[in-house]
Amino acid sequence: MVDNNDHIHLGRLQDFYATHKSLPPYAKIADICDMRSKAGVSKLVFRLKRDGFLQVAPGGRLAPTSRFFGRPLVGSAPAGFPSPAAELLDDALSIDDYLVEHPSDTVLVEVQGDSMIGAGIQPGDYVIVRKCQRAEPGQIVVAIMDGEFTIKYLDRDEKGYLLRPANAHYSLLRPEQELSIFGIVTGQFRKYS
Repeated sequence: MVDNNDHIHLGRLQDFYATHKSLPPYAKIADICDMRSKAGVSKLVFRLKRDGFLQVAPGGRLAPTSRFFGRPLVGSAPAGFPSPAAELLDDALSIDDYLVEHPSDTVLVEVQGDSMIGAGIQPGDYVIVRKCQRAEPGQIVVAIMDGEFTIKYLDRDEKGYLLRPANAHYSLLRPEQELSIFGIVTGQFRKYS
């Protein structure tokens, strides 16, 4: 971005959008961004459109692009020993772009129970699931076994397909009648309080 304050203005627009699920009209943008002139707002909107954060939707209203929802990528941090803090990078990462490869085939499933804690999947987490009917042994799947949904590793042995939990307190699951794949788990997220 050219203007040093554009990232501040963008952040204010992102906060407004998070609350209201729409972008404000130009007059409200002036209030939100503490701008005194219509020309200043027009220039800001021009820069945000040019830089791919905003677009004009049918009907002429401003609308966010996928880049609008990107979050600054500030580097990486080791989970082991501390290292010098990285400077803010000019990259942004959209969570949706990172976790969702096929939007039309992707759903979220809330995790209940602790049968997958060994895979880092906790109760209350949300898993990102790409709907499909086929999976390979070793993949974490949302399966329908004997009419009930469950999240487990898909496995196979000499008797056929089975589901394997990632918690030693749970047994392997073999279908009594039917086992079908609803989708493959491609990611997960959780919110810390």
